[in-house]
Amino acid sequence: MTDRLQNRLLILAGGMLFLYALGLTLSPAVQTRLWPTALRWTHWLALAGWALIFALANQQTQQWLADRDPYILPATALLSGWGLLTVWRLSPSFGLRQTIWIGFAGLVLIAGLRLPATLDFLRRYKYVLLTGGLLLTALTLVLGTNPAGIGPRLWLGCCGIYIQPSEPLKLLLVIYLAAYLADHPNARLRGSGFLTPTFVLSGTALILLLVQRDLGTASIFICLQAAMLYLATGKKRVLFFSAATLFLAGVVGYFFVDIVRLRLNAWLDPWTDPAGSGYQIIQSLLAVANGGILGRGPGLGSPGLVPVAHSDFIFAAIAEETGLLGSSALLATMALLVTRGFHIALRASGHFRRLLAGGLSTYLAIQAILIVGGTLRLLPLTGITLPFVSYGGTSLLSGFLAALFLLIISNNEENTPAPLNHPKPYVLLNSLLLLGIGASMLVNGWWAVVRGPDLLTRTDNPRRALADRYVRRGSLLDRNGSGITVTRGQTGSFRRVYLYPQLAPVVGYTQPTYGQAGLEASLDPYLRGLEGNPARLIWWHHLLYGQPPPGLDVRLSIDLKLQKRADELLGKHSGALVLVNAANGEILAMASHPTYNPGVLESIGQELLSAKDSPFLNRAVQSTYPPGTALGPFLLTATYNDLPALPSSLWLRINGAQADCLHPPSEAAPTWNYAAQNGCPAAVHALGSQIGTGGLLSLYDRLGFYTVPQVRLPAAAVSERQIKTTPGTAALGLNGLKISPLQMALAAAALSNDGLRPAPHLVLAVNTPEQGWVVLPPSQEAVRVYPAGAAQDAIKTLINGEQPYWQAGGRSLPAKEAYTWYVGGSLPNWQGVPVAVAVLLEEDNPYLAEYIGQAVLQAALNQ
Repeated sequence: MTDRLQNRLLILAGGMLFLYALGLTLSPAVQTRLWPTALRWTHWLALAGWALIFALANQQTQQWLADRDPYILPATALLSGWGLLTVWRLSPSFGLRQTIWIGFAGLVLIAGLRLPATLDFLRRYKYVLLTGGLLLTALTLVLGTNPAGIGPRLWLGCCGIYIQPSEPLKLLLVIYLAAYLADHPNARLRGSGFLTPTFVLSGTALILLLVQRDLGTASIFICLQAAMLYLATGKKRVLFFSAATLFLAGVVGYFFVDIVRLRLNAWLDPWTDPAGSGYQIIQSLLAVANGGILGRGPGLGSPGLVPVAHSDFIFAAIAEETGLLGSSALLATMALLVTRGFHIALRASGHFRRLLAGGLSTYLAIQAILIVGGTLRLLPLTGITLPFVSYGGTSLLSGFLAALFLLIISNNEENTPAPLNHPKPYVLLNSLLLLGIGASMLVNGWWAVVRGPDLLTRTDNPRRALADRYVRRGSLLDRNGSGITVTRGQTGSFRRVYLYPQLAPVVGYTQPTYGQAGLEASLDPYLRGLEGNPARLIWWHHLLYGQPPPGLDVRLSIDLKLQKRADELLGKHSGALVLVNAANGEILAMASHPTYNPGVLESIGQELLSAKDSPFLNRAVQSTYPPGTALGPFLLTATYNDLPALPSSLWLRINGAQADCLHPPSEAAPTWNYAAQNGCPAAVHALGSQIGTGGLLSLYDRLGFYTVPQVRLPAAAVSERQIKTTPGTAALGLNGLKISPLQMALAAAALSNDGLRPAPHLVLAVNTPEQGWVVLPPSQEAVRVYPAGAAQDAIKTLINGEQPYWQAGGRSLPAKEAYTWYVGGSLPNWQGVPVAVAVLLEEDNPYLAEYIGQAVLQAALNQ
């Protein structure tokens, strides 16, 4: 029965690994969707070597250990084979070394099956074994090296062959503690010095590990000693004392040891330094999130983006390509191995072997919990290996030796367990360890399913940009179907091409290093094909290719002809321009200067990020400016039927400086027409006083100054809805009011649209495979600002001669920074498309602002 069950489980493990290897072979064809193409074959050599070793181990265990536990060898085989294929997928050179180590460790296991069933030689030479391990570990202080050339010098060796003494030292500690405690079965924690040798040797090991800064192994030592003492004595206070010791060590280390502080900070809040101390853990969580429930498929993820993915973070690599289901299966296999280990301990025929089996099971479980917990941010990162799975010859050999001892101990031919008065410590410790593995599963599901979708939208997630090389990303088109940003190339080498880079502050970019911005970020679900495509198509592509279907094209309201004219006029001047359809709020042009070219981010991105003129900033929506005297037209319209007397002097003295009209009057007696068009401070002050505080709050609210425009772009926060100054001063924008050029353009649209402020609309439609072009409605509603007809009467005072448009200007009042506004729009009786424009210059230049605004209006009205 034992042989048959072990055979079936090994065949099952082999079948799973065969399918995994087949997926790795076909992954290049699946990823590129091309056939024929170069396939992966070399990992089959590793699988063949694995199969040979475990076929021989299976035959030998049947010959030498007839009554063994049938789950230990299959679990070891599955975990080590899974790790082997993953390491080979990540790095064939490391995979070849791992294959050799599996062969060596497997032969050691096979040879060790002939060891005496009592394992008394381990008990007899406990001091020699542990002392030898300590001496080897101490040698690393003098002769230590690091195969990578940098980092802690924890290895011994040369010529490409290295061992890490701290790995077998854990195993030797378990052997020593099991033997020592078995030799003192009736000793108590208090009243005797029987623990003195244990603490001396364990303390020596801890000191060595702390000097090496191998904090992960040091933590395991503390946990192992506590677990073994608990199994031997049944005293729960041992566990509490050890937990308190670890906590106290963490607190002390946080304040006095830099590496402890860095790791704890990276654990508590990795998001504060995503490119530095938090990079590893964030990329690990992104990999888990990218895997989701089913995973990307063997060979189809991007686990190489996680540092040290073949070793410390191999669980993240497995989670990305096999998903929550695969990674949970791996943890379940580990839980099975641990549970069977404790079952073996309870059935053991001697006290030493019982303690040894319990200690070995604890060793495997604690190491797995610590590294998986660190990968998932359940625990601080410790930098240790995942037993049987991670790359590392010494770790692999230690794991195989642990499996060997469990197999030997389980072969209890007498079938009579040694007496055990209190089995509760074994049951409770097993339950606690399973609880830890279960917590890892739950946290794994949290990052993969609950938080996954949000994590994947982070700008520091390069996986989206890498996936865009294999799946065509949708294009951004202007209102007439002309390309703004498109994808070109072939599968595997798709690249984003920015046909009109001057619009970069609006359309943004998608790039591996700098993430995403602008419409590329907000429209990413459509452009990547995750929205707009049928759910069955998305599911099928994810299942078959591990990728979304081709992205969808999106049409914007931008008119490239008008956009180019706006950019040409702004030139090298810092500022923004927004041109809208006054009737429906469609944004015809949105210019922000200085701008940049997304196509050269890789080479000059850092230079652009540190530039003082902030080219990445979309000044049209992300910046707000004091309106100054530019609010005159809106105040004039609100009081048109009850205008106050025009002040005899149109200038004001503010903050010790004289604030005057934009242009000197051309006639002896200035009129409201002149005062409103030229932003005369005294006139605007009089209009504000006429309206009053409550009236201004209501007017500003209707004009949209307290509402963030929803145009699928990040926008600046709006000003607080309050007025703490006099109404006249508030009308001049001196109460802290700041608005964006887009808000100003929409307010101007209300004057050209018979008092109705339209809802802003930038993204018009998406081209779906089943319904064609589907209209995307605006996110907000139009708002009535003025009664119908009121705007038509007031706007007559703002007409610019014989031109078919009205206009007005304004400037910020005396302050450290100077700004100039221009607003204008078509007349109410205009027969064509009604338009409105707002121009903002980050300089005091009313003539230039007027020239730019008039030129854009003429271009729009003449189309």
